[in-house]
Parts: sequence; structure tokens; C-alpha cells
Amino acid sequence: MTTERNDAEAARTADAARVAQERAVYIISVAAELAGVHPQTLRIYERKGLVQPQRTSGNTRRYSDADIERLQAIQSLTDEGINLAGVKRIIELQHEIDALEDRVVELQRQLERRRAIPMPGRRISAAIVPLRTSGRFPWEDGR
Repeated sequence: MTTERNDAEAARTADAARVAQERAVYIISVAAELAGVHPQTLRIYERKGLVQPQRTSGNTRRYSDADIERLQAIQSLTDEGINLAGVKRIIELQHEIDALEDRVVELQRQLERRRAIPMPGRRISAAIVPLRTSGRFPWEDGR
């Protein structure tokens, strides 16, 4: 029970951190300065679908810390000579990897929970039991 409480508390803390990181507070000029690019470059990135800043009621772009990190990653990739289409594909693949890693963690948790449940007829020991104790396999006929 304590582990479940700790997991729930860790999840709440992670959610709070994610919300804080995704809070859009920077106007385009500040975001451009933090990312080390020109404001027009941010508009191009938005048109290409590389970043989606939030908008105020007056339709002003607002960037979050997560957006700034993404812009810095984009800048780093373009500095290495990767074009914007390549950068977009890299970002998409990274999102897929992140989703798959999250799925693996969830499946591992489910597996651990199932292992903790005693099941009738299930061996508790992890000993290896040989399938055959005598006889030969067809490919072992000595040819």
C-alpha cells in the first residue's frame, strides 16, 4: 500500500512539474532571445509545425519553458546541418520513442503486479526444468 501511495505522490509531483514547464509566459521576442534565434525564425518554425506556441485572447504568441527547450533542440539540430523537414521527423520519432518507453514502463508495472498474485498451478521457483532427460533430437542422429 505504501508503494502505491509513493507512486501516486510521485505522479502528482511529476504532473505539477510538467504543468509548470508548459505554462506559456514568454512573448516572442523573449523566447527568441532565450532560444538564440530571430523572432522571424520562430514564426517560420511555427508555420512548419515545429513548435505550437499558445495564444492569448489577443492572439499574441506565448512560449513555455518546454517550447524554449524544443527551440534550442531545433537550433542545435539545424546547426549540425539538418534541414527543417529532417528536424521535424527527428522530433516525431523522439515522441514515438517516448511513448513506447512509457508503454514499456506500464507493462513492466502490470507484470510485477501479476507476479505478486499467487496463481493456482503456477510454479513459484524459477528453476529450469529440462524438457527431455533422455533421447536424442532428430538432428543429433550422428550423420
